[in-house]
Amino acid sequence: MRAPGRDAVNGGNVKDEDLRARLKELYLPPVTDFVLVDVPEMRFVMVDGRGGPDSPAFADAIKWLYAVIDPMKPFAREQMGKHFVEPPLEGLWWADDIQDFMHGNRDKLNWRMMIVFEPGWLTAAMFEDAVDKAKASMGEPPSSLRLESLHEGLCAQIMHVGPNSGEVPTLARLHSKFLPAHDLAPNGNHHEIYLDDPKRVAPGKLRTVLRQPVRPSG
Repeated sequence: MRAPGRDAVNGGNVKDEDLRARLKELYLPPVTDFVLVDVPEMRFVMVDGRGGPDSPAFADAIKWLYAVIDPMKPFAREQMGKHFVEPPLEGLWWADDIQDFMHGNRDKLNWRMMIVFEPGWLTAAMFEDAVDKAKASMGEPPSSLRLESLHEGLCAQIMHVGPNSGEVPTLARLHSKFLPAHDLAPNGNHHEIYLDDPKRVAPGKLRTVLRQPVRPSG
């Protein structure tokens, strides 16, 4: 499911080569086939909702996520001498009926939109302060806006290039071929990571990481 995003990647002033390699592993999988990766526990700013990405609730959720993340950039630069590169927008998607998900029945989809809030110097107090400041111009935030950790563990993922309508065959291949071939079963919600802004990048070049938490099927 395509969502409005921003240019992506990691937060913090990354210099350590091991960390660079780890971020590449998590956020830049190959295009050609699925790979398995162990995703560590990470903190996210999250908002939950239901319906398609064209709904007012969805647009409001995205607006609030960026309202919380945007103040981190000047704070990092002016107060801590750090360079904060805005992380990508991410989304978990699921449906009460799996057929609604597989066929993209948007009005029946549940979602959790989120942006990673991971560098060690970002604190819960900074999150709360950003929310309080945003209230002055935006009013009350969504009731589900929160800072929460997510640990997905073992995941299968691939890079999808193109519009969201082209994801269906890839997801079908994941569930009908890759998972059975590796004796794996789904173990969590479908996860998308939007590496490009659809307002800046042509639909045919949009990059989206498609991630599925898995477990041994036995």
